[in-house]
Amino acid sequence: MPITTIVEPFRIKSVEPIRMTTREQRAEALAAAGFNLFKLPAVDILIDLLTDSGTGAMSAEQWAAIMRGDESYAGASSWFRFRDRVQELTGFQHVVPTHQGRAAERILFSCIGVRGKVVLSNTCFDTTRANIEAQGGQAVDIPTPIANDTQAPHPWKGDIDLVALERFLGERGAEVACVVHTITNNSGGGQPASLANLRAASAICRKRRVPYYLDACRFAENAWFVKQLEAGQRDRSVESIAREMFRLADGATFSAKKDGLANIGGFLASNDDALAAQEEQLLILTEGFPTYGGLAGRDLDAIAVGLREVVDEDYLRYRIASTKYLGDGLRRHGVPIVEPPGGHAIYIDAKAWLPHIPPEQFPGHAAACAFYIEGGVRGCEIGTLMFGGLDPSTGKQRIAQKELLRLAIPRRVYTQSHIDYVVEVGREVAARAMELGGFRIVDEPAQLRHFSARLAPL
Repeated sequence: MPITTIVEPFRIKSVEPIRMTTREQRAEALAAAGFNLFKLPAVDILIDLLTDSGTGAMSAEQWAAIMRGDESYAGASSWFRFRDRVQELTGFQHVVPTHQGRAAERILFSCIGVRGKVVLSNTCFDTTRANIEAQGGQAVDIPTPIANDTQAPHPWKGDIDLVALERFLGERGAEVACVVHTITNNSGGGQPASLANLRAASAICRKRRVPYYLDACRFAENAWFVKQLEAGQRDRSVESIAREMFRLADGATFSAKKDGLANIGGFLASNDDALAAQEEQLLILTEGFPTYGGLAGRDLDAIAVGLREVVDEDYLRYRIASTKYLGDGLRRHGVPIVEPPGGHAIYIDAKAWLPHIPPEQFPGHAAACAFYIEGGVRGCEIGTLMFGGLDPSTGKQRIAQKELLRLAIPRRVYTQSHIDYVVEVGREVAARAMELGGFRIVDEPAQLRHFSARLAPL
C-alpha cells in the first residue's frame, strides 16, 4: 500500500510550551473576554487557529537573515534584498514596503481615490472592505456563482464572475476605481482562482481601462492549486505560475504575514510611476521612509527569504495536504465544511450545521465558542458578526451570505497530532451541536466590530 502519512518537511529545533486548561477554566476565560475570542489571552489557548496571519514559524534561514538585518534609516542593505526579491517574483518596478497588508490597502485606496466609487472583487475580506468604506467607497463582491454553493466540489471558487464583471464595467465603468482579485479567496473558503479566470479578468479590465489588482496574500497556495488542478499547468514550476499571475495585474497588495512566511510586513506594488510617487509620499507621512516602510531591516530580510521558501513545492505539498487532512477528519464526524478544502484553512458551514441559530444570532460565532470551551481550540467566525452591521451605502443592516467558522492553520507550527486533536474536538462539539445557542451583541464599534465587540449568550 502507498505511504499516506503527512511528513512535515522540516525538523523542530525550538519548542514553545502549551498551557493545558480545563473546561471550567476556558468557560471562565471566555466570559471574562466578553465572549469575544479575539480578546482571549493567548496563554489560554491550546490550539490557535484564529488566523494564519503572522502566526507561522520562521525557518533557520530566516532567523539567520534576521541577524543580517541592516537597521539604517535610509538605503539599508536589507531593503535592497527585499526589493530585489519582490521585483524578481512579481515583475513590478515599484515596491512600497508596509508594516502589513491593511496598510498597503489604505495607501492604495487613498491614492487611487475610491470616494464615491466602487471597488469590485471576487470577495473583499474584512479589512479590505473596511478600508474602502472608510475612504467613502463601496465594495461590491461578484464571485463566481458556484461559490455560493458550499457543498459543490468545484475547484475554482476563487474565480470572479466574468459575466458580471463585463456587464458592470460596460454599464458603470466610470464608477469603478479598481478591481481587486483576492487569491486565494479568504472570505469564501480559501479556494483558488484559476489561471484562465485571472487571464480573462485581466483582459476585461484592460479593455475597459480599469486597474486590476491582486490581493496576493496567499499567491503561492493559489499557484500550487493551479499547478495541480488546471489543465496544461502540471509541468510548470510554482514560481513561474506565480510570476504569470502577478504579470496579469496592474498592481498588488500583499501581507507578508501569510505567504511571506514572516510575522510582520507587507508591500504595495505597481508599474505606475505617478501613482507610486503618490504612494511613497503617503508612506512617508504615515508609515516610514520608502526603504523601510514601518519595518525593521531584519523584518525585510526575513520576508525576502520567506518569499523564496514559500514557493518550495515540498513545503506547499505538505501545507495543502495538512489542510485537507483536517477537513477530511471533520467531515467524517458529520461536520459540514466548505467544499473542497482550501489552502490555508477549513471553513465549517455553520449555517448548515446549526440551522436552529439564525444569522442575527451568529451561528459561526456559536460554533467558534463551542470549539474553544470543548478543547481550547480558537477559530474565527466569518459571517454576519464579521460582515454584518450597518451598510453605509444603504443604511440597512447587513446579513452575510455565508455563516462560517474558519479554522486557519498557521504555517509550520502544528504537527499531525495537533490536527488529530482538533478533529476530536470537532467530534465532541458535533455530538451536541443542536444544543448550542446563539449570541447577541452587548456593545460594538462602528467598524470591524468582530475584533472588539462584547457579546452575551442567548
